[in-house]
Amino acid sequence: MAQPDTKKIFFENLSGAGKAIAVLTSGGDAQGMNAAVRAVVRMGLYVGAKVYFIHEGYQGMVDGGENIEEASWESVSSMLQVGGTVIGSARCKEFRCHEGRLKAAHNLVLQGITNLCVIGGDGSLTGANLFREEWSGLLTELVDQGLIEADAVQKYSALHIVGMVGSIDNDFCGTDMTIGTDSALHRIIEVVDAIMTTAQSHQRTFVLEVMGRHCGYLALVSALACGADWVLIPEMPPEDGWEDKMCKKLSATRSRGTRLNIIIVAEGAIDRHGTPITSGIVKDLVVKCLGFDTRVTILGHVQRGGTPSAFDRILASRMGVEAVLALLETTANTPACVVSLRGNQSVRLPLMECVQMTQEVQRAMDGKRFEEAVKLRGRSFENNLRTYKLLAHRKPESELPVSNFNVAVLNVGAPAAGMNAAVRSAVRVGISEGHKMFAVSDGFEGFYKGQIREVKWADVGGWTGQGGSLLGTKRTLPAKHVEKIAEQMRMNNINALLIVGGFEAFLSLLELITARGKYEEFCVPMVMVPATVSNNVPGSDLSIGADTALNAITTTCDRIKQSASGTKRRVFIIETMGGYCGYLASVGGLAAGADAAYIYEEPFDIKDLQANVEHLTEKMKTSIQRGLVLRNENCNENYTTDFIYQLYSEEGKGVFDSRKNVLGHMQQGGAPSPFDRNFGTKISAKAMQWVTKKLTETFRKGRVFANMEDSCCLLGMRRRALVFQPVVQLKDETDFVHRIPKEQWWLKLRPLMKILAKYKTSYDVSDSGQLEHVIRNRPKESDASVAM
Repeated sequence: MAQPDTKKIFFENLSGAGKAIAVLTSGGDAQGMNAAVRAVVRMGLYVGAKVYFIHEGYQGMVDGGENIEEASWESVSSMLQVGGTVIGSARCKEFRCHEGRLKAAHNLVLQGITNLCVIGGDGSLTGANLFREEWSGLLTELVDQGLIEADAVQKYSALHIVGMVGSIDNDFCGTDMTIGTDSALHRIIEVVDAIMTTAQSHQRTFVLEVMGRHCGYLALVSALACGADWVLIPEMPPEDGWEDKMCKKLSATRSRGTRLNIIIVAEGAIDRHGTPITSGIVKDLVVKCLGFDTRVTILGHVQRGGTPSAFDRILASRMGVEAVLALLETTANTPACVVSLRGNQSVRLPLMECVQMTQEVQRAMDGKRFEEAVKLRGRSFENNLRTYKLLAHRKPESELPVSNFNVAVLNVGAPAAGMNAAVRSAVRVGISEGHKMFAVSDGFEGFYKGQIREVKWADVGGWTGQGGSLLGTKRTLPAKHVEKIAEQMRMNNINALLIVGGFEAFLSLLELITARGKYEEFCVPMVMVPATVSNNVPGSDLSIGADTALNAITTTCDRIKQSASGTKRRVFIIETMGGYCGYLASVGGLAAGADAAYIYEEPFDIKDLQANVEHLTEKMKTSIQRGLVLRNENCNENYTTDFIYQLYSEEGKGVFDSRKNVLGHMQQGGAPSPFDRNFGTKISAKAMQWVTKKLTETFRKGRVFANMEDSCCLLGMRRRALVFQPVVQLKDETDFVHRIPKEQWWLKLRPLMKILAKYKTSYDVSDSGQLEHVIRNRPKESDASVAM
């Protein structure tokens, strides 16, 4: 493997010695900005650079003085879990004029700063690029005015800019997710879930207004995540006559026995003629036409506030580290770039290409070219809109295709938040494509007992936000009951299977393929959608339920650390779930700011434990008061949670005391996160569309017969792509003894966690983002951003 060479290159050629990096947050604040600032500071210090805060954004850069402050390792402690931006953000009119930028250049030169990391929206990043282009001219002016020495022009000849997009609106082209978007969705969904209970009690309709003056992402994705009855967004205004259609839809929903309606309106929603559609207008319309008891809730700045989600902390931490690497590699000829996310990979894109594409979206909307605007937003946005329409608006029976196929859906393995969203999606997409949908209770145990029933569109209403598995799920594998299951398949004329589950679901498909030789009933299309908190399914980088579990771990770690606030120095040992898979411990550790995370995939011994204790002892002698250590439940049979707790307690005597906590099944419970709701909804919809295609392909002489390898697949996310993979081909990639994939992408994040915890370690930059270009239409399969 090329790993050692890349590490060697990193340390020899990417040293930050003699460099000065400044970080600022500009424009509107967003949750996760502090995590990005922390990562920039600590990675900058790690490579030997000087790092500076610029307080109050561009205003602080213009004003100079105490606004430009050198950062230390300790100055970003306890920052990770704080919302907003602790270094302040302000909109600066002065920076927009030449004189303001001249002052800013003078203040940067005084500190020797020629590397800027800007966290903000497209306006902030455009300003940074203009500043960069004018830099040499500004220095010449400063020399002419006698404010700097002539040799400073040569010494500080180029200004290097790297941007990170911090915006809750997710309105920046080139990245799947901007910092703050996931947290804003958390705030919205928390409110929607709370409102649903009171709305149901009083049979009310609620109109929720969410942020998004020019971008409907928050409205669209939250509508998808809560199963809203109607959504209004600026990119796709409703057709004329939408008022009647909406009222008919609300009325039809009530007539099926539903006691509430939810309508989500983006603050920038308009009709086809550019006339604003406000939440008040929608409320008055519902009251006038239907007489429903209707209330309006405007979320406002609640969406910007609160603690950042696990996703945003991890995203911001990865982007912050990547930004520093980009600054170290940049040359005078390198264009200003923005660090972005595609799938689960970080990429670098030319800043102005992204800004121009973002501005094109607005021009298309201004010109009422709404279809074009949706396309320019990217495949993720397009897919969200298409999926929402498919699941929210039921076609009349007369318009449905008639397929005469019966498709069964079941959950297998342990429960995972988001399973119900996946089942709802599968059922509704299947019905839309003309199939009869059957639900199997309690996995394969229920299957062989005949617990199979037909499900209709309305039967899965309200399932999206429910935790656990409403169908019921068991770990039972089919091999022992294969004859009875085949009999049930025959009796119910099941033509295809869609399984939502974890490692047991993967094993089940392998057993069913083996059974095909004896039972033709299993010669039907079968597909699996990965759903497990452990995220240990081969063939997929992410599983439904893992994000919710990460948020549970992160929130709990925040509270546990806070419990030691104001007390003496303390280290917490936290045990997480995951079986032999260390995903939750490692990525949860990165999100919670852990000092160490012990996992099975990275063997450790008593010397490593001792080194960790000594490292924490040294840290505790500074101003840092709390330490956090995560341990995967099966990381080592001898070094148990109790053993590690007792070791830390003994070795830390006189410096810190220790506490332990086993998180247990709370990681599997609770309402699914917005990410898991949408990932489950969209990946399951894609799986059902694959089922329809395979049924059509394999239907011959009045029956379905599918016995090829590619008729039994797992749909997983691989790097940037959603891929259907025959389960037989995944056998070689699997460690069956420990129930984990042989290769796991997230292991590359572990050095990042160690660096941010002040360990000296090697960091593999072979996977670091290379400068790419913004592509208007990526290949269809590369919509890995299906998750959000």
